[in-house]
Amino acid sequence: MLIWDNLNTHVSHRMHALIAARPWLTVIRLPAYAPDLNPTEGVWRWMKRGLTNTAARGVDHLAELVKRRLRACQQQTDLLAGFLASTGMTLEPEPPR
Repeated sequence: MLIWDNLNTHVSHRMHALIAARPWLTVIRLPAYAPDLNPTEGVWRWMKRGLTNTAARGVDHLAELVKRRLRACQQQTDLLAGFLASTGMTLEPEPPR
């Protein structure tokens, strides 16, 4: 399942062709501006909260801190489920209409 906003590269003819070539892929498109429907926003909010008051020694150190925090997030499936639940969406595909 792929959840996308309406970034211009996401709605291009090339992307439509790539998606059409993958019948196993379910794509959910979000409205143009809908951060409350995007579970990634919850991830970034959680990420920033964990980096608050952290003094990185440089860009490489900051990148390592971010990677470490993302790995910690991946290990917490209940946290990830919460990000999705906060949007009101589920991982169950919609029945055909």
